[in-house]
Amino acid sequence: MKKILSVLLTSTLALTACSSGGDDDTTATTGAASCAPSSGGPVTLNFTSWIPNIEDVVKVWNDSHPNIQVKVQTGPNGNGGTYQNFFNQLKAGNAPDLGQIEYDALPSFRVQDGLENLAACKPVSEAKDQFIDWTWNQVSFGEQNAVYGVPQDAGPMALFYRKDLFEKAGIAIPTTWEEYAAAAAKVKAAGGYITNFSQSDINQFAGLAWQAGGHWFANDGSKWSVNFQDEATTKVATYWQDLITKKLVSTVPPWTTEWDNAYNKGNAWTWVSAVWGANSISSGAPDTSGKWAVAPMPQWTAGGKTAGNWGGSSTAVFKGSKHPYEASEFAIWLNTSQEALTLLNEKANLYPATKSGATLPALSKGVAFYGDQKIYDVFAEASGQVAPDFTWGPTMTSTYATASDGFKAAVSGNGTLLDALKKAQTTTVDNLKSQSIPVAE
Repeated sequence: MKKILSVLLTSTLALTACSSGGDDDTTATTGAASCAPSSGGPVTLNFTSWIPNIEDVVKVWNDSHPNIQVKVQTGPNGNGGTYQNFFNQLKAGNAPDLGQIEYDALPSFRVQDGLENLAACKPVSEAKDQFIDWTWNQVSFGEQNAVYGVPQDAGPMALFYRKDLFEKAGIAIPTTWEEYAAAAAKVKAAGGYITNFSQSDINQFAGLAWQAGGHWFANDGSKWSVNFQDEATTKVATYWQDLITKKLVSTVPPWTTEWDNAYNKGNAWTWVSAVWGANSISSGAPDTSGKWAVAPMPQWTAGGKTAGNWGGSSTAVFKGSKHPYEASEFAIWLNTSQEALTLLNEKANLYPATKSGATLPALSKGVAFYGDQKIYDVFAEASGQVAPDFTWGPTMTSTYATASDGFKAAVSGNGTLLDALKKAQTTTVDNLKSQSIPVAE
């Protein structure tokens, strides 16, 4: 993996200045501190997460670990307010011991020096081989002797499709993006849309660019480079812009009743989404039970085997925790033990980041909503096809906001997706500079 966060190394620290709080602060240190068990009695850890029913999972740990008790606090998802709370708590010196942080948000915490380096913690160092390689790279940033979180879940992508509608219309399931565009025209002729293009969730577009080989951020050891207009990303943006212009895709706002209805009523026939999308469809389109199936993502080259990723989180230990060893011990248990992984899947539909996670009983069965297809076999294969070197930048919150505004304008006919990406790049570079983060010109 490329040197994702080498901006944080000594050569760059001289160029990095502190800023005023928020998700783009830039102070940083390097190197793994010592990590030994605490002495002197029972330990209590504070843990903040937005996973549904996480309390039930934590209770299993507490019942079997009387000397390491975990108090869990739940809140909105990261961008819904929890991240800002974390940054405020770090600034005030009262952050919890552990927190749930998505992969794309980790760099923001890293550049603020808000995370403990867990590389020296034995429970973590001994668990590395249990995780899918690319997920480990998401928490180590490609640095040597560095681990800034324990991978929790992954979001490998595949193609959800209405099997019944494709069969009735006599349309073959597309295996390439060229076939997907051709199928879109046929679906439109049959009275539907092949999918809904998200006008605001840039994470999905990132997953599409990831699959195509896009690289939005990189670092040469001293400076960041930003490129939302690389060849692969441009190809993806041009492709979807063409479908939008030809009105072959719908563009209703995602995660709305209108969005759900499009799938529930058969107006939208596919969704290129992550593994967690299985639950989104079944809950949002209950009338279509038994009519869906899952296939690999369409490929840019016939016979190719690449997949994108959309989502995924880590369990991180915040700087200043008095018990990093015990915190790392809990984080590893939470994300590797069969007991915890089973509960996380059953209660929150999380797809494990561990190599053995795909063998969970719940992930080995046919799913009734999907015609009893063993859909997780598709995602297990996709997870091994995700490129390890896609890099997130340290100002993703503002990057997403700018790109989202541009995408909304593009689907309304005011500009294009390429225009939106160009503006996102300019704004991101400006934000990095404003935070005194060195940027390659």
